[in-house]
Amino acid sequence: MTDEPKSDGPRSGDPTSGEPTSGESKDDASRVAEARIEEPAATGVDLAEPDEPGVPETWGSRARRYGMAAVDALTTANAGTVTALAILLALFVGAVIIVVSDQNVLSTFGYFFSRPADTFSAIGDAVGGAYSALFKGAIIDFSTLGKATSGEVPWTRVFDPISETLTNAAPLILTGLAVTLAFRAGMFNIGGEGQAVLGAIAAGLVGFGIHLPPVLHLVVAVVAGAAGGALYGFVPGWLKARTGAHEVITTIMLNYIAAKLLVWLVIQDGIQRPGRHDAISKLVDNNAMLPHLAGEILRVNFGIVLAVVAAWAVAWLLQRSTLGFELRAVGSNPEAARTAGMSITKTYVLVMMISGGLAGLGGASVLLGPAQSLTPAVIGGVGFDGITVALLGRGTPYGTLLAGLLFGGLRAGAVRMQVEAHIPVDMVTILQAMIVIFIAAPALVKAIFRLREQRVAGLGQALAKGW
Repeated sequence: MTDEPKSDGPRSGDPTSGEPTSGESKDDASRVAEARIEEPAATGVDLAEPDEPGVPETWGSRARRYGMAAVDALTTANAGTVTALAILLALFVGAVIIVVSDQNVLSTFGYFFSRPADTFSAIGDAVGGAYSALFKGAIIDFSTLGKATSGEVPWTRVFDPISETLTNAAPLILTGLAVTLAFRAGMFNIGGEGQAVLGAIAAGLVGFGIHLPPVLHLVVAVVAGAAGGALYGFVPGWLKARTGAHEVITTIMLNYIAAKLLVWLVIQDGIQRPGRHDAISKLVDNNAMLPHLAGEILRVNFGIVLAVVAAWAVAWLLQRSTLGFELRAVGSNPEAARTAGMSITKTYVLVMMISGGLAGLGGASVLLGPAQSLTPAVIGGVGFDGITVALLGRGTPYGTLLAGLLFGGLRAGAVRMQVEAHIPVDMVTILQAMIVIFIAAPALVKAIFRLREQRVAGLGQALAKGW
């Protein structure tokens, strides 16, 4: 038997040796070697397996592995990191605007080089005072908490900020879900404002136009609000399906029609409040009002429960139902969906009706909650703000829920910020606009914070490209 020669290492020309083979140049071999070196970094951290398979994992190695995964997530341009940094950048821009518009800060610039500490102190007072007032109006005021602990004020006062945040968030979540659902089917529903107006009108006509027992009256009013929005959403859906009319154009025009209809309606006999000469309707019957969740002391009502349930229902519809699969298929590739036997016409009409129904619920939650009567400004731009909520939520139901809570907190805190820090409530509008700008330009956020490229494209990138 002949002994086979033993090899002390990789032979020249072997692909694993890094040396060029017979048909490979040195430059090609160097590129292969560089790619081989960079390959582990591109794979990221795998949380599913320990460092050495078969060896029991210790607490230290597990902590190191999860720590590396956290660092990897925070330094990658993924949807969560970009969203958080976009909010941070918006707050920074807001701080700059506060500084340049504050007279106390501007007065210290005249002697900055002799006493720079005065300037920095004034900047801290202006920005810190504004954002602390925003926090106290949106989440919690610790001074009120201290007074409640000592018995000086009732404990319900501690929950006033959260109550206002939830009250403002409910219609934003519902109109945001309307935009989110339509987008997943490949449609851009800008008509949330008009659909919310029709929902408020329908809920109001039922709320003060008929008299029913308590629970039944509320249910009928809420259903009427959803039906009003759904019928108004049917129009652009049918036009898109039958004539190819772009939903952006039709929904924008329908917003104007709804606004003018509301202005005309509230001054009509039988609808205008008796004894009033301004544009305001009768008060909604108490039986049709959304019940308060914490008694009459706090304003938060059942609308936030409707919003949370709607977010869950939309998530279930998109991920668990046959209709949701068809919606996503049509949104991804209409021609392929048609080839597979799906009805594009039916899908467009259905998604716009459901989307309009969600926006109508948003309008009904405003009227049957804090508004109580119809006025030309009863919706207050909730439908348009729903577009920004959906964008911040990255086109996902639960992301839209969280974005609605954030924007509801900004709205609630704006009033406190204006009272305590003398910053106009328009600052919140600026913050919302800056958040949308940075969300829509993830490459800008990535460049500012030097984030690494995301390895797998997600819906967040699709939203940035599509919107």
